[in-house]
Amino acid sequence: QVQLVESGGGLVQAGGSLRLSCAASGRTFSTNAMGWFLQAPGKDREFVAAISWNGGSTYYQDSVKGRFTISRDNAKNTVYLQMNSLKPEDAAVYYCAADQAPLRQPILFPVVASTHYWGQGTQVTVSS
Repeated sequence: QVQLVESGGGLVQAGGSLRLSCAASGRTFSTNAMGWFLQAPGKDREFVAAISWNGGSTYYQDSVKGRFTISRDNAKNTVYLQMNSLKPEDAAVYYCAADQAPLRQPILFPVVASTHYWGQGTQVTVSS
C-alpha cells in the first residue's frame, strides 16, 4: 500500500521559513516526479512545485519562484519543500503528490494531477 506522509507544517510569522517533508512508503518513487500542491480554505487545490525523478529538473508556480525550493532524497524516498519569506497568502494545507508514471518531466506534473498518489496534507499557517 502506497503512503505519502507529510510533516513540517505549523504556524510561522510572515517572513519566516518552514521546511516540509514527504516520506513515501509502499514503493519507491526514485524514477517518478514528485511535488507539492496547496489548498486554501474555499479554494481549489493548486500546484506549487515539482521535481524530476533525479532532481535535475524543477518546476514552480510563479508566485513561489525565488522563495520556495523543492528537493528530494531518493535514498530516503522523500521530497522536501523549503519555504522562505512566507506570506499570509501562502497559508493553506500543503499536499505531497507522486506521479504514477515514470520519468515524466515536472512541467507535466500539474497536468496529470488526477492520477497522482496523494498524501493527507499538512497545515501551514502564516501570521501577519
